[in-house]
Amino acid sequence: MITTLFLGIGNTLLSDEGVGVHVIRYLNEHHPDEPDMTLLDGGTLSFTLAGAIADHRHLIVIDAARLDAPPGTVRTFTGDEMDRFLAGNRASVHEVGLMDLLNISRLSGHVPSRRALIGVQPQSIDWGDSPSAPVAAALPRAASYALELHRQWRKSPVETRGLDYTSAGFD
Repeated sequence: MITTLFLGIGNTLLSDEGVGVHVIRYLNEHHPDEPDMTLLDGGTLSFTLAGAIADHRHLIVIDAARLDAPPGTVRTFTGDEMDRFLAGNRASVHEVGLMDLLNISRLSGHVPSRRALIGVQPQSIDWGDSPSAPVAAALPRAASYALELHRQWRKSPVETRGLDYTSAGFD
């Protein structure tokens, strides 16, 4: 069985910073019976997540990311593209921890065969327990991208490339 770990990260007390956790909640509410997926609220990251990552063949991380785009823009970065985005752009407040987790997986020989980051451009990371209007509107879109990626990976025995969705034209 090929399973995908959907890992939502972020702090839900900082408005849009918690977008990853909000997407996990959305998926749990609207798609609880999707086969071969594990939904995990990763909070603000911890090394304890390395075990969960190692237990899955595929990994989809959802997080707030600085995309230099309008608030609520959603983009996916797959495989090596994800690694370059995290290492080069320093575009998420979690990327050091996420890169550390991926490096632990590499060192242990348990890096997911397929991985992706779904980044959502925040509007605000100030105190607040709910996302801003543009980010709240992006939750279903981010969830849809994650589900589509998961479904394509389940169907295809060869790594899928080029699923770099943007919010423009995919609503």
